[in-house]
Amino acid sequence: MKKYVLALVTAAAVVAAALIPSGPPVEAATAGFGSAVSAIKQTSWQTNNSVNALAISGNTVFAGGLFTRIRQPGKPAGQGEAVRTYIAAFDRTTGAPTAFAPTLNGPVYSIATSPDGKWVVIGGDFTTVNGIKRSKIAMFSVVTGRLVAAWDPVVSARVKALAISGSSVYIGGAFGRIDGAVRNHLGAVRLIYGDLLPWNPNANDDVYAIDVADNGSRVFVGGPFSRLNGNDHYSLAMTNTTTGAAYSFPAALAIPKPTATCTTRVKDIDTLGDKVFVSNGGDGSGCYDGVLAAQISTGKLLWKNNCLGATEAIKAIGNWVYKGSHAHNCSDSGAFPDGTGTHYLLVESAIDGRIGPWFPNTDADQASTTKVGPLAMAGTSTDLWVGGDFLNVNGKAQRGLTRFTNAPGGSGPAVPRAPVLTASTAGRVYVKFADSYDLDNLSLTYNVFRGSTNVASAKYVSYFWEPRKAYTVVNRGLKRGSTYSFHIEVHDGRNIRRGPSASVRIP
Repeated sequence: MKKYVLALVTAAAVVAAALIPSGPPVEAATAGFGSAVSAIKQTSWQTNNSVNALAISGNTVFAGGLFTRIRQPGKPAGQGEAVRTYIAAFDRTTGAPTAFAPTLNGPVYSIATSPDGKWVVIGGDFTTVNGIKRSKIAMFSVVTGRLVAAWDPVVSARVKALAISGSSVYIGGAFGRIDGAVRNHLGAVRLIYGDLLPWNPNANDDVYAIDVADNGSRVFVGGPFSRLNGNDHYSLAMTNTTTGAAYSFPAALAIPKPTATCTTRVKDIDTLGDKVFVSNGGDGSGCYDGVLAAQISTGKLLWKNNCLGATEAIKAIGNWVYKGSHAHNCSDSGAFPDGTGTHYLLVESAIDGRIGPWFPNTDADQASTTKVGPLAMAGTSTDLWVGGDFLNVNGKAQRGLTRFTNAPGGSGPAVPRAPVLTASTAGRVYVKFADSYDLDNLSLTYNVFRGSTNVASAKYVSYFWEPRKAYTVVNRGLKRGSTYSFHIEVHDGRNIRRGPSASVRIP
């Protein structure tokens, strides 16, 4: 067997490597992709306008928004459509719609499902459901799809956020009253009967997000408010589940208070175990748009990601936090700089907030009212659903709704280029090759072949937005006057991509 050595990395690689966060990336959870789901878009129906809210119950995904039609995968507007006025439900396994098709007279902005899988509550601007009066909020049976006739709280204005825990439905939005009682932007009703509960944090401005700790011990609320019950709580608070009184929450201090040129507010909240994840969006250049994580039991800040480009939606799955944003600069967090485009879909490590190995993408419909791309996320350990105002996913037409799963395989590395070969009279060939990239893996294995013989193998970390790095392998002990062919194969744990060959003669 011929002798070989792996040469040092070129200067170009050293410069590019400076963009990589310190420490090794998390290795693939499933062969072929590195996070909980792959970057490959799975088949799902589309909508004719924005999806603002998503929630999952068993094998059913509920979607709400501004849409009035849904349509088959791959079909253009006006073809293969079915009527769904502001609310629809889909099969998690196939992505196809179910028979659930209530008629609403206004948009849906929030959806929550009960932990027992029996009920789904929707909130928004509507005032009737199937011709029956419902003031901004309604409940349905998940099993039958029927409106619950006796459940009819009256909320005075838009319901933007919902969460269900135990026997309580927590409500946030733009309202000032529930069932005629003063409830400024926050309130709660009983799940089964719909009657008003004492929970009353009394916010001084709108609420965009609510979630409850998995153990039911705390309710987290977020939005553009600055005070709860007359006390200073800017944009994020942790409250008692019964009274609504706010607890000390040190992590909330990580959200900067408004200045004359910059205002940041909480857009979404998701809890998982003893952690709560909070997404933010700012108005003004350089305003805080990132994600933070806090410990629920202590309220302390665990990490804070400073990507620029408002984060509209998040979903925590295992050790990952998926985010829908219009991120354009994550250089402060060790990732892509400005000028690399808009990264509408990303994943961060739930452990330290570093950008992880998942890079599908959408766009944003510039004719929509929001113009931001992803607006809502829902998921389980096996799948992630994304809704928003986008028109395309991974470069292909897919409006309003898409999904990603943990089906084995992943996206696969980009095909490597042919190596550049230099031969010496000492019987050596210097094989210089550029790295590749993978949209759902960071760590790739590079095998250098001379003909059918694997003469070198190494693992490197690469991000698709980086300038391609160059590496050199020296193959020694080759015969003078002979011609040899070399090629590169890149492996992500399941997918192998072979590049074209190049040949050289030993002088």
